[in-house]
Amino acid sequence: MSGDADTIVALATPAGVGGIGVIRLSGPRALALAETIAGPGLRSRRATHRRLCAADGALIDDGIVIAFPGPYSYTGEDVVELQGHGSPVLLQVLLDTALHLGARMARPGEFTERAFLHGRMDLAQAEAVADLIHAQTATAARLARSSLDGALAREIEPVAREIRELRVLIEAEIDFGETDLESAVAPEVSQRAAALAASVDALIARLRPARVYSTGMRLALIGAPNVGKSSLMNRLADADVAIVTDRPGTTRDLLRASIAIDGIPVELIDTAGLHDSEDEVERIGIERARGAAAGADLILEIRDLTRPQVRAPLPDLSGIPVLQVWNKQDLCPHDAREGLKVSAVTGVGLDDLRVAIRAEAGVADAGQPRFSVRARHLEGLMAVGACLRRIHAAHPADLIAEDLRLAERALDGLLGRGDHEQLLGAIFAGFCIGK
Repeated sequence: MSGDADTIVALATPAGVGGIGVIRLSGPRALALAETIAGPGLRSRRATHRRLCAADGALIDDGIVIAFPGPYSYTGEDVVELQGHGSPVLLQVLLDTALHLGARMARPGEFTERAFLHGRMDLAQAEAVADLIHAQTATAARLARSSLDGALAREIEPVAREIRELRVLIEAEIDFGETDLESAVAPEVSQRAAALAASVDALIARLRPARVYSTGMRLALIGAPNVGKSSLMNRLADADVAIVTDRPGTTRDLLRASIAIDGIPVELIDTAGLHDSEDEVERIGIERARGAAAGADLILEIRDLTRPQVRAPLPDLSGIPVLQVWNKQDLCPHDAREGLKVSAVTGVGLDDLRVAIRAEAGVADAGQPRFSVRARHLEGLMAVGACLRRIHAAHPADLIAEDLRLAERALDGLLGRGDHEQLLGAIFAGFCIGK
């Protein structure tokens, strides 16, 4: 974990050439080190043009310096940003100068970790910083930004408050009760715990769809040769990603394209047509197609309306959902069979396909999520619900109190309250170094 005695430094802008580059310092000596580089007299929260110099006074660059004294800074410590020209060489010299003067290179996510440790944000908000940086769609960015404003904490506060009230009831009886016989408040606590467990289950169901906006989904197009998988991929991607010919077996390797379907990041994977082949290269492609299917979140099994009897032998998909899509509707406009029918040539039916993909992802048309959610959040809420469901009116009061304590502890873990050092290390290790 962070050592508060250390002053840390890192490049806060992406690596490479750019218009500007930002070096960020945080810690007890941040202001002193910055004034060694940029000169004395830095004013709080004022952008100042300065000459940026090495420890021996040699000019490195000129730029803007902004000081953010703690505790009202991003990390809660003294923070300084040195904004110079976006030359990787100059920025590295500035970074080396700060290190030479006594700063330490920040670990990934250490600035945000310090913000959490100094009470500037809870753990869910800290995770939202990473989600916002890595958002692949505008919708994902909007949800992450809402989480950064503390949306999850506000959502679970009524649950936490009810658990605290139940703990007060049962523990007061344990501490001050006059009998060791059957608990007088256990029936009320049990009834309220059951109702709260149902509320937690409803909250999980409401939050679960939001996860796909940050994690995205992998969608594999599987089918026999020449059913139009590559054409459909090009149509969905709105680009000529795959080569399309009338010759079966044109696609031999996996082709990938990143798209967004109503704000959901989707990785499309076009695969070789599944069939028996004597061609060694084609066989390798078919094996890769089976592997792609096994690793997908959703399979689009593409069928051909002009050859309805042709169907590829699907591999064992181990519970992966399969959406059957009939292609070439433009050639069979009056086909009466049931199912999802599209035309990769004209685009007919693609809106229905997108709706079906959203449904498979668990995202309904109504009730769009309000903030980003991680698997850890859902697992924590499920643990809370499990603790509450274990409570029974016939149980001893001390056992009921323990289940309530565990429920509260699981809830605290969502926001990083209490001692969760191993969890914090895993979370912040996934950040970029300058954040």
